[in-house]
Amino acid sequence: MQKLTVPTLLLAMTGVVVFMSHQEYIDLYIQSVIMFMGVNIILSSSFNIVNGYMGEFACGHAGFMAVGAYVTSILNVMLFTDDKVFGNALLSPELAVFLFPVTLLVGGVAAALAGVLVAIPSFKTRDDYLAIITIAANYIIISTIINMDSIGGARGFMGMKKVLFAMDDSLSVPWILIWVMVFTIGTVFIIRRFVSSTYGKGIIAIKQDEVAAEIMSVNTNRMKLVAFMLSSGLAGIAGGLFAHILGYINPNSFGILKSTECLVMVYLGGMGSLSGSVLSAIIFTLLLESLRFVLPWMDTVLHYAHLLPDGYELSQVWKWVIIPLILILLMQFRPEGIMGNRELSDIFPGLKRFYSFK
Repeated sequence: MQKLTVPTLLLAMTGVVVFMSHQEYIDLYIQSVIMFMGVNIILSSSFNIVNGYMGEFACGHAGFMAVGAYVTSILNVMLFTDDKVFGNALLSPELAVFLFPVTLLVGGVAAALAGVLVAIPSFKTRDDYLAIITIAANYIIISTIINMDSIGGARGFMGMKKVLFAMDDSLSVPWILIWVMVFTIGTVFIIRRFVSSTYGKGIIAIKQDEVAAEIMSVNTNRMKLVAFMLSSGLAGIAGGLFAHILGYINPNSFGILKSTECLVMVYLGGMGSLSGSVLSAIIFTLLLESLRFVLPWMDTVLHYAHLLPDGYELSQVWKWVIIPLILILLMQFRPEGIMGNRELSDIFPGLKRFYSFK
């Protein structure tokens, strides 16, 4: 029974958060912070599959997030809402409650297929060369979306809030919060099972020595393909959730800065540490939210001291400075991150009694 302690606690935590949100004990701002934490946990833990467990150096995770965001959003708007571009809804809006996770998974599958664009070149390239390929893939995806006027192009795409309203009309509960928590817990569970499986051992062997892994009959190309597709597919699911939290997406939201955020979270938590990815995502989200209040205050002080021209807001550009700066400081002073390649159960062995993934 001890091994069911963690799943039981997670289920109870989800129920408490949903109940408090439904009863408005938790306001919409706190709900949004919790949801962004969930999205960031999915992003950081999925990115850790490639950059941490497999030891590759990829930099374009946000591109796959964009694929999932657009595919899921377009499907939901087409199926469940009346839209000027796509016409009348193809299905009854009441079905959105049941089919939302399906469209989310479809977006994840689309992102996984896009991940093949990176997986195949990775068969022959590593390190800096692979980083360049992933950055190029990120730009290719974003540029393609920008030039597709049928889905909004550079203006962005909206209409996802109508889908959430249709779900609320069927049963008034915080649906998007529920799905974020369900898919966040599911992602952590899947990745933990994956790294404990034969495929997981294979990608860890690639990290240690790819040539030795091939000599020991590890199909490195297959392992890389599975790892990249799983990583990008989970990023696509995070993108679909992200799109419905905001109700609006723009291709520029998935540029190189978003990929840099993923890098910061992975390196902050520790390469090859799932516990580290979860902790770093929570810390990083709280850091960004704190900056949301601190930076406008700094602008006010600088304006008062006449050190900043009228109408100019540094708070709009500080994010571009702070996030890359965090990455630089991490590489200089703690390249192993918070957890290194350890899990919480390695630091506190007693925790192993309370859960089992095998």
